[in-house]
Amino acid sequence: MREKILISTGGSGGHVIPASIIQEHLKIKYDVIISSDLRGLKYLDISNLKVVVIDTPKLKKSILLPFIILKIIFFTFKSLYLLKREKIQILISTGGYMSLPLCLAAKILNIKIFLLEPNMTIGRANKFFLKFCEKIICYSSKINSFPSKFKNKITTIHPLIRKKYYEIKTREKKNEIFTLIVIGGSQGAKIFDEIIHETIIKISKKIPLKIIHQTSEKNINFLKNFYSENKIENIVFNFTQNLDELIKESDLCITRAGASSLAEIAFLNKPFVAIPLPTSKDNHQFENANYYKNKDCCWLIDQSNFNEQKFYVFLLDILENKEIFLKKIKKLENLNYQNTWNNVNQNLLEIIR
Repeated sequence: MREKILISTGGSGGHVIPASIIQEHLKIKYDVIISSDLRGLKYLDISNLKVVVIDTPKLKKSILLPFIILKIIFFTFKSLYLLKREKIQILISTGGYMSLPLCLAAKILNIKIFLLEPNMTIGRANKFFLKFCEKIICYSSKINSFPSKFKNKITTIHPLIRKKYYEIKTREKKNEIFTLIVIGGSQGAKIFDEIIHETIIKISKKIPLKIIHQTSEKNINFLKNFYSENKIENIVFNFTQNLDELIKESDLCITRAGASSLAEIAFLNKPFVAIPLPTSKDNHQFENANYYKNKDCCWLIDQSNFNEQKFYVFLLDILENKEIFLKKIKKLENLNYQNTWNNVNQNLLEIIR
């Protein structure tokens, strides 16, 4: 009889996408269930997965805090019931407040706990449960704010990449025109929308460009019309399951710095300009981007210094400096050449065993 694993996730794609990748790797050897809150369900193909909902509330300091604590206690009891009913033997948590009830319940039931930390700064939930976990799976052994007494629990793997990225990696780019992709998330990054499109117009008068731009739903028509009126070939979208195809067709990415996004862009050997979200917890997006910058794979911009004129000069310099651009591609190729589906699969299986 196969062992049963539950993967706890939820919230943003940064938590849920790695959870679904782990499920894909482990499903051949284990029976795997995914637990998510309601927000995380939109990132999961629930028709092909066994998914249960544990809708843990956000931990916010407010007059409702006592009520929130009571809800967490309730969900901990619900988690205890779930773990016992499903006879779960291993819990893998991708971090975040969503993991609290399940990790607490797993500790009470003496179930083995493995943590995943894809960011370069350890998350608060993962930090809290370090004492109780078997191992914490990271992409680097040098994680910021990591307690030294638990360093022996770190085990490293290559970044988790969705299987379809491996399948398209070797495919040739179709279009010849230099293509810029802007990835601001499905909610859009307001500062990207306010500055980047004007800069693109100026640069397109010197260098032919195609633009692929992710923006908020309400901004799609404006950007489509804006680029079309200025005779720039464009794809403007809000959310797509085929982001891999669009990244593959690009030459340069402008992006926030979520761990999963950077891992996938880097894996496809696309140089990128990272503009970390300044309000990300513990400044983890900056640390994610800085990891790649220190390996000379990307450019890193502080949002507080981001304005139209500076960005125009900066971007034009990148596009006119082909040697530096090609050097970044080579660095990315060297960084990722050992990241194969089979390598990651074997590493994960060995860690869990």
